[in-house]
Order: sequence, then structure tokens, then C-alpha cells
Amino acid sequence: MTATEEPATTAAATHSGFVALIGAPNAGKSTLVNQLVGAKVSIVTHKVQTTRAIVRGIATHDNAQIVFVDTPGIFKPKRRLDTAMVTTAWGGAKDADIVLLLIDAERGIRGDADAILERLKDVRQPMVLILNKVDRVKHEALLALSAAANERVPFKRTFMVSALTGSGCKDVLDYLAESLPVGPWYYPEDQISDLPMRQLAAEITREKLYLRLHQELPYSSHIETEKWEEKPDGSVRIDQTIYVERDSQK
Repeated sequence: MTATEEPATTAAATHSGFVALIGAPNAGKSTLVNQLVGAKVSIVTHKVQTTRAIVRGIATHDNAQIVFVDTPGIFKPKRRLDTAMVTTAWGGAKDADIVLLLIDAERGIRGDADAILERLKDVRQPMVLILNKVDRVKHEALLALSAAANERVPFKRTFMVSALTGSGCKDVLDYLAESLPVGPWYYPEDQISDLPMRQLAAEITREKLYLRLHQELPYSSHIETEKWEEKPDGSVRIDQTIYVERDSQK
């Protein structure tokens, strides 16, 4: 190399991996995934057990591709559907590179959150604690909550965020981008979910049902996208069928 030649530059290594987000029902997991991804990939309602299956949201941050696994809320199951959802949630955690535990800071450690902490003692993957809704809780109470959780489980880091406003979320992305293993990306750079568009449309319809229906809500309903037709003007015609258990729910 002569004095006038520029030194060769080396491209930064890419990182990629799967991050499971677990927590009690309505802790804000789906809201947080949408915030971290920067787009709506998981439906959000105030009803418990909105997320039934594993939903993957894909975030590209710096030189890393972070594949978030939004799992169903973990709780004590009462029905076969409940048992299947809880089993799915723990399965998502088992297969991840990093496990994020989201705790609603307003509720603290009680009930389902307490049971999850107990079971996390058997998890071998690196674990991170995220306290959500911190804008509604006094700082002293947040510190006490963080200390209590870290006494029970060896978390690598603790973050305090508001999934609704996005406060603190960049810090989470920075940490994950640095912590995931070196490797090629799993998905194209512009892909934000592994859900087919037909399934994502069905999920959005289910979200609207949950938001509009209350005591008459059929929790075991299933939405199937029968037709997906893209029009020349860029719009899409979608035909869907909603399946319910009983005639009285129609």
C-alpha cells in the first residue's frame, strides 16, 4: 500500500437472532413488539389472551436483525385452549437466543407474574427484565420492583420503558443488537413479520372484534381470509369468514 492509497475498510459483522417476549396477560407485550418493530405486527386490545399463537416481528437495528417472538400471555390455564396457549408461550422462550420478561410496573410481582418468575429459574437462556408503564409509577417503587425481581432471577439487564409512548425502547434495541450472536440475517431487510398477509388481515379483524364486542365476545372465534384480491389502484379486496362455536354468537 502506497502513502496515497486509502486503507481497506471492513464491513461490520451482522448480528441476528430470536428474542422471546413473555409475561402475564395484558402486560403490554404486543404493544411493545409493535413499538420495537416500528409497525403493527401484533394485535392489541384490552382483552386478556389476545395473542393466541407465536407472532414474529422483525426489527432491523444498526447491523442487527432482531426477530421478536410475541408469545401468548402466561397464566394458570382453565381450558384446553388456555393450556395450548401457555404451552406455546414457554415453547417460544425455550427456542429463543434471549428471553425478555415484561412486567406491568403498576401490577408488580403478584399472581401470574410471580409464577412466571418462579419458573424462569429453570430457563438457561440469557434473560432481560423489562418494566413497562413506568410513567405511571413512582421512581422509588420502580427501583424496589426491579430489586425484588433481580433477587429471584439472574437477569443480565433491566430496562424501564413505556411501550405505549416508546420511552426507553431504543435502549432495549441497542442492547439486543449488541447481544445477539454474529450471523447472517434470516429475512429481507424490508420484511417486518413472518405472517402471510392473509393471516395478518385475519388477525386485524380479530382485533376489531375484541375492541367492539364485550360480554358477548366469542373468545373461541376463528377468522379465515377466503379471498385476497389486489386491485390495479393498489387497494385490496378481502373476503373473510368468522367462525364461532354456537349459533347464539352469530
